[in-house]
Amino acid sequence: MMKKYSINDWFFYLGDNEIAWQKDFNDETWQSVTVPHDWSITQDFTKEASSGTGYLPGGIGWYRAHVDAKELGELKDRILQLRFDGVYKNCQVWVNGYHMGSWASGYSSFQFDLTEILSYNTNDEIVVAVRVDHTDIADSRWYNGTGISRPVAIVSSNPVMVDRYGVTFETTSLNDTIASVKTKTAVTNLSGVKNTATVKQTLTDATGNTVTIGESQITLEDNEIYEVQFEAAVKEAKLWRPQTPNLYTLATTIISDGKENSYEEKVGIRTFEFTADNGFILNNKDNVKLKGVCLHEDAGCFGTAVPKAVWLRRLLKLKEAGCNAIRMAHNPHSQILYDLCDELGFFVFDEAFDEWENPKNKWWQGHNVYPPKYEGYAKDFPVWHKKDLVNMVLRNKNHPSIIAWSVGNEIDYPNDPYANDLFNEMEGNNDANKPAEERIYNPNRPDTRRLTTIAKQLSEIVHKEDATRPTTLAAAFPELSYQTGLVDSVDVIGYNYKEHLYEEHHRLFPNKPFIGSENRHSYQNWLAVKDNDYIAGQFLWTGIDYLGESRGVWPKHGTYRGLLDMCGYETMMFYKRKSWWSEELTARLFTRPAKEKSEDPWEAVYRKWNYSEGEQVEIRLYTNADSFELKVNEERIALTFDEVEGYYSTIVPFVAGPLILTAQKDGEVITDTLKAVGQGQRLTANVWQVPMAFKMLLPQDEVIQQIELSIVDKEENLTDANQVIHFEGENCEFLGFENGDMDDITNYGEKYRRARNGRAICYVKTKVAMEAKAMFSVAGFHDLIITL
Repeated sequence: MMKKYSINDWFFYLGDNEIAWQKDFNDETWQSVTVPHDWSITQDFTKEASSGTGYLPGGIGWYRAHVDAKELGELKDRILQLRFDGVYKNCQVWVNGYHMGSWASGYSSFQFDLTEILSYNTNDEIVVAVRVDHTDIADSRWYNGTGISRPVAIVSSNPVMVDRYGVTFETTSLNDTIASVKTKTAVTNLSGVKNTATVKQTLTDATGNTVTIGESQITLEDNEIYEVQFEAAVKEAKLWRPQTPNLYTLATTIISDGKENSYEEKVGIRTFEFTADNGFILNNKDNVKLKGVCLHEDAGCFGTAVPKAVWLRRLLKLKEAGCNAIRMAHNPHSQILYDLCDELGFFVFDEAFDEWENPKNKWWQGHNVYPPKYEGYAKDFPVWHKKDLVNMVLRNKNHPSIIAWSVGNEIDYPNDPYANDLFNEMEGNNDANKPAEERIYNPNRPDTRRLTTIAKQLSEIVHKEDATRPTTLAAAFPELSYQTGLVDSVDVIGYNYKEHLYEEHHRLFPNKPFIGSENRHSYQNWLAVKDNDYIAGQFLWTGIDYLGESRGVWPKHGTYRGLLDMCGYETMMFYKRKSWWSEELTARLFTRPAKEKSEDPWEAVYRKWNYSEGEQVEIRLYTNADSFELKVNEERIALTFDEVEGYYSTIVPFVAGPLILTAQKDGEVITDTLKAVGQGQRLTANVWQVPMAFKMLLPQDEVIQQIELSIVDKEENLTDANQVIHFEGENCEFLGFENGDMDDITNYGEKYRRARNGRAICYVKTKVAMEAKAMFSVAGFHDLIITL
């Protein structure tokens, strides 16, 4: 049987050591950490680091793990592989002092064969040493973390085996609920002699119904890779779609010399296509608008080493807003996020690169503050791009959620660094503060026509590995790129912030599907998608606030642009978007002092009714109700729909008394009330509960407790208090505080944090069947003790 041994416990040292690769090196004084691990997130914020990557340092660090060989079982006549899901970045790996190799990218998975190395072992200890070099901290335009931020495992197999990513599953056709499926399995013979094997595959749904996909006997020469193909019909197929994301277990069994290797993975049965006139079609009949968001993969205090439970809470909230699609910006993400997208029913655009062979501007002193730095993946692209692109496709090809491969993001941004004499001056996204010489055509910059050549090469690489999904890219300057042939190089055209070009460019490319690959949150931009059948959908920038790419000055170290903040709490934009995207009845009131309308759509609005008598107050209502009624002291208040902003509003003089809304749709009725909010009186907590339907998606031995904290007034109304909250625990591991405040540079390792707008969240880990307690204290309040 194939056996997988996860390597979770490591020793870590921040700094360099030229002999830490040696097996007998003494690491007893090193810090004990659990992988996945991000060391940058627990360092002090520093102005000496880069604003683009969140003012958090990288550096050089070492990891060492000690594995008891007996835990791996019998090693004789076994193939042993050390598998990494991703190390950020520039890592080198040693096993028992033998240098196994390196990988540059922090987003790719890789592996090493340990079979020969471990045959020389003189004891039962296996020592894995990893050196990570992230000294070029202005290497990205957002926060990427540092370290072994994804899982590591040793896999033991019989010598006639299926290597990593060796199984491919496809739905080739669909006729109502009768599906034709095809599998390809690469069987490898590492036994040292010619061998025979029996290959069998089955497909089992969630209720246990099993279909045999195929069974075959094959003969393999030594060191031969033999591809076995099966085709089968699945009757009464349970289709994968957002409402019912049905998954099957694809089981592959290889029997040779009386020894068996078994493999399982989740797959989904579905078909789809992007059409030029009717957008995105699922399962031959469902016309689906992609209501998507872009996501980076950090989560506040976790950095990029985010537990699955934290992503589950976040994604369920995005789903509540009507979101059904995720764009992985701008790199392949951790496998747990793709798994959740499969399990929850999100469509996915997977993205490979943010830059190709030339570097983009990397802001390190604030956004558009010159001079930039030019560190990053561009230096690795010429050597590594094919390996990294193929890796993304191979490891993710069986995820039913993935519907497109993006080969690049905003590669075509003028003068950053490519140029073309077809434009004189660029005025657009991110250009407002640029020096004039950075906006005008510069003939000494690399020519944009080179991008077309690269795009064609990348698309060909992808199509060779996966012919079932289209390629795309996110174009920043399609006004130019359509003239240079860049958009002709991919199957689906993705436009960033260019809704005004849709109609004209649909006429120019009548046979090309279109998607809004990155979009602002405005109502007009949504209408451009909603009202045009040929636009498949949009991806908002962004779904969740994130670290890095700060547009303010120190100490601002992140970006407010999400439907959710970094705590995973709903922002005002969440409710606005829910009123446009969701079929579920929603109605949410907000207020603000009436004044001249701001051009900033993120200008603060409030969930309170606290103003001076007679003061002019703007009331906003985000709703999809068929009808509603708003009253204060039994007096009706009329609201008018703003055709530009997409919400109801009015301006009235303030009068004391609760503001009460009643809304209805299709016979359902909900209410919303705003009151005067007093001073914070006490701290309350809600421990987020995993919905029963999703409990089996998470680890069963440990629980990530997500404790939502609120400072409320005497009537339980949420306040805007910002007192410091302290934590103490019993039988639990503190994982971190988050408040979503991009100006708070408190070290994430501290067991205290200030509330923001009356809220924070605390994460702790507990063991199943072991009672734990969490105690929170705020100066002037009674302590809050929670039994977990």
